Amino acid sequence: MFDATTILGYRTEFEGKKYAVIGGDGQVTLGNCVVKANATKIRKLYNGKILSGFAGSTADAFQLFDMFERILESKKGDLLKSILDFSKEWRKDKYLRRLEAMMIVLNEDHIYILSGTGDVLEPEDGQIAAIGSGGNYALSSARALHQFAHLDPKTLVEESLKIAGELCIYTNTNIKILEL
Repeated sequence: MFDATTILGYRTEFEGKKYAVIGGDGQVTLGNCVVKANATKIRKLYNGKILSGFAGSTADAFQLFDMFERILESKKGDLLKSILDFSKEWRKDKYLRRLEAMMIVLNEDHIYILSGTGDVLEPEDGQIAAIGSGGNYALSSARALHQFAHLDPKTLVEESLKIAGELCIYTNTNIKILEL
């Protein structure tokens, strides 16, 4: 777990339409101090067709986002082929594989959690993934809201991250959300 952030990815079908949504809080901590409250840890990739979020240091995030986007371009946006090649490259790089970092990438059809150790994980339900220090809070909230509330996907992600922000000291409620 990282004392760095909370990222929540969610893909679903709602009222007959496919959705992919990712959200992240804005808190950056250094030890037990908040050094920034409004960081952006999520972004759209491949001409706005792929969503991604990052837990780990900001400088590493930029390098990994750029590497992943380069691979997405070479694979013409094929998410599965891209994550497999990206995972291999990340794991083989002497510097990058030591990062305590994770990413969530998703589109309307797939969602994955990636790490520098070569992990490529698809959530069991294929719909909800969370990483970072508040990830378990956000994941639990999202699962409950998905099962028992009739919320649009963006609201579900926002409310789940708010709950995580109220519980996790490394997560705030300065939330940013992107959707497809």
